[in-house]
Order: sequence, then structure tokens, then C-alpha cells
Amino acid sequence: MGEHSTTHFPQEILDQWADSGLDLPTLFSAGHLGERMSVRITEASPERVVGTMPVEGNTQPYGLLHGGASAVLAETLGSIGAMLHGGPSRFAVGVDLNCTHHRGVRSGLVTGVATPVHRGRTSAVYEIAITDEQGKRVCSARLTCVVRDAEAADKAV
Repeated sequence: MGEHSTTHFPQEILDQWADSGLDLPTLFSAGHLGERMSVRITEASPERVVGTMPVEGNTQPYGLLHGGASAVLAETLGSIGAMLHGGPSRFAVGVDLNCTHHRGVRSGLVTGVATPVHRGRTSAVYEIAITDEQGKRVCSARLTCVVRDAEAADKAV
């Protein structure tokens, strides 16, 4: 994912994950897809996840930001929030994503901000607002994740 060092994690998150042996910026990134789309995570906590994505390279044939690109950004940000909510002994998987596209964007950078709507023991729901460089809303999204014990992931494989 390029420059992970630009992700800001609150100290309590760094302390919580310190003994996990995991690289937080790599774990809480958009993975290979996000790398191809140049998604950058700039801030990450259970209460707020912020990331950016360039429009260039993520457009549909008409030259507008592809709706699927907005969906990738939204799911990435909401999933990171849900994972941080779950903590090091749990994992989160998106099960429902809803995106409403409000306006087209042809250039620049879009910014997504994910904030929790619900954070429970087995599920987490995040609202994600994606805006253009003028602060105009491009997309509103909602992501629901299931939150499970990490041991369940090992058994599912």
C-alpha cells in the first residue's frame, strides 16, 4: 500500500495491538486492490477512519469516478473501523454495502470518512461519507460487518 507511515493511529490503538506481532498499517489497509486504486489511509480508530483515493485511474468510460471505486473506498474504511472495534482477538467481514452516488467527479482526490452507527459484540455498522476536494458529497455509503473471534477464522479455512 505504499506509504503506510502516513496513517495516524491513536496511542490506545497502538498499545492495544502492540503484542499482536502484526504490522497495523499493513493489516488495516485496502490490500492489493486498494494498492492498485491508490487508496491511502490517513487516520484510523474505531470512532473515525479517513482515507483518500485519486479519481484518475479509477474512472468509468465516461471519465467519471467509477461507482465501484467509491464502493471499494467505503468498504475499506468501514472494515478498518470494524476491525479496530473488534480488537486484536477478533476479525470483521463486510456482509452488506449500500452506496448512493450523488454527483460525478472527473479529477482530483476524493476523501472518505467512516464513522460508527452501531458497534456491538457481533456486528458493526459504519456510515461512510465520500467528498470531493471542494467538500461536496460524492457518495453516501453504509457498511455492515460481522465481528467474530479470530479462532473462528482459523476453523473456516
